[in-house]
Amino acid sequence: MSTDRTAAETARPDRPERVPWRAVAVFVGLACALAWLVALPLWLVGSEASAFMSLFAPLAGAMMFTPTLAVLVVVFLMKAPRGERMRFLGMWPLRPTKRVVSFAVAMNFAPVLIVAACIGVSALFGWVQLDLAHFSGYRQTIDAQLESLGPETAEIAASSLPPVGALIGIQLAVVMVGGFLNLFPALGEELGWRGWLLPMLRPLGVWPALLLTGAVWGLWHSPVILLGYNFNRTDWSGVALMTVGCVLWGVFFGWLRLRTGSVWPAVLGHGSLNASAGMIGMFAAATDAPPDMALVNPLGVPGWIVLAIIVLVLLVTGQFGPEPELAPARPKRYPAPGAPPSRGDADPSPSGTADPSTRGEADPTPPLGAGHSQVTTGESREKST
Repeated sequence: MSTDRTAAETARPDRPERVPWRAVAVFVGLACALAWLVALPLWLVGSEASAFMSLFAPLAGAMMFTPTLAVLVVVFLMKAPRGERMRFLGMWPLRPTKRVVSFAVAMNFAPVLIVAACIGVSALFGWVQLDLAHFSGYRQTIDAQLESLGPETAEIAASSLPPVGALIGIQLAVVMVGGFLNLFPALGEELGWRGWLLPMLRPLGVWPALLLTGAVWGLWHSPVILLGYNFNRTDWSGVALMTVGCVLWGVFFGWLRLRTGSVWPAVLGHGSLNASAGMIGMFAAATDAPPDMALVNPLGVPGWIVLAIIVLVLLVTGQFGPEPELAPARPKRYPAPGAPPSRGDADPSPSGTADPSTRGEADPTPPLGAGHSQVTTGESREKST
């Protein structure tokens, strides 16, 4: 009985029995190589060129889909995994519905609160000055953007802008639904990191899988981090900051994946993080020099502090223990003998049953072993009780 129970617990459709290191190496190498390839025009142009900023947004957006392209290669060409691909990737089914949907909706808002806590930590340690009354830093940014338009255009644009407070309100409203607005590009990444890589590494154990996935995620950002993205650093220190931040955020997003058996809560959380990461720009006070982004970015030091506290709470409360069982697969339903066929079934023969010998389809009356999934479900239910 114990041997059967152990086999039932380890044989899950959302993870392999052993890590397929060849497929993992191909996935990581391909995802990183494609990321560098997409970012190559930015390197050729240079960050000081006037065309850099106009190229950055579309190319950074395209880069987010490179993990999905790598997933397609290992899934369809290397057959990793071989079966139940949607279930393995955590895309479908959305069951247990209540658990998956509630976590997904919560993750549209949770990263916003985490980023707000990061801003509070930065202010508490004196790494940034806040101006919550006049939003002088945000006003300073708008003025700088208007000046770049030229005197006449800037005057017309300034006269058509609403008050700064209203602009802040609009920005916050957009941020609060950012998880849904960024759903598609966030899925482009998460299908690779938490959808494919994390469950493939899961045989190593929960923590090795979470930490390795986060480290790969962080290093994958190198093509844009080395151009000054996120931290305004163009050396190894920027990559190191990003990697540590991604490991901690990756533990949080990975916990969502393991806890729900679905990739969608992590997708919503990733999209919400992308939407809210720049909130410091709305609340910082105007200064002559910009703050050190390593000390105000939610992927930098304040994010490390806040995420470490969150992960510690999850650890103490046992949230990294045994993962909940996946919702059982729906058993196939066979029509009763003599019942009219459903749409798509074979036309009944004059005797009232389908003739498999003439149509090449299975007899609707299941053979002796056809109810295997139902028997297995019942057996596991009996064991659990």
